Amino acid sequence: MSDYQNHISIKAWAEEDRPREKLSGQGRRSLTDAELIAILIGSGSRDESAVELSKRILHHYENDLNKLGKASITELCRFKGVGEAKAISIIAALEIGRRRNETESKPPEEVKGSHDVFKLMRRHLMDLNHEEFWIVLLSRSSKVLSKELVSRGGISGTVADPKIIFYMALQQQASAIILVHNHPSGNLKPSQLDIELTKKVANAGKMLDINVLDHLIITDKGFFSFADEGLL
Repeated sequence: MSDYQNHISIKAWAEEDRPREKLSGQGRRSLTDAELIAILIGSGSRDESAVELSKRILHHYENDLNKLGKASITELCRFKGVGEAKAISIIAALEIGRRRNETESKPPEEVKGSHDVFKLMRRHLMDLNHEEFWIVLLSRSSKVLSKELVSRGGISGTVADPKIIFYMALQQQASAIILVHNHPSGNLKPSQLDIELTKKVANAGKMLDINVLDHLIITDKGFFSFADEGLL
């Protein structure tokens, strides 16, 4: 796109270059990420078009839609030309895309291994800027009874109380549980606190005859399984 096009409003562009008209005439796949976001934004400012504003936003997030998907309303509103309504439109569209990706493969109703747990829980834990600790409650036949949020914390950690964990498990008469939490940093390596908590909960489970089958650490790139690595 020429410099001339960059500094005039979209309405003044040739019709085939306008994002909405381009999508209508050439199909959705013909548009760049910036053009798609420009459609969500709707309008730019006196100084730049919606496409240029979208390019500026994408550039800030290194042209990575996954990073943009983690942005908050407050963060997006820091860009000149983006108000709360535009920020909400961007976040909502990216969330729909994330959910569509998750529904392409139906979450398992029965857990046979760590990959099943990852498929079950990744939609709850990916794209978060804070840590959350969940448990998956299982029947004796490994059917999923429920997924429960135990605690929510900050960027560097959250506190998971074993008393709360087993209170939830006993309420639903679970025969086994799996611990799951995320690392917003992207680091899959368990911390010493992660290791100590896992041992503490596993030992408590033996006393209550509730097996702790695994502990997964989930990031946007994958997962770490204590059971797969022989740490349980």
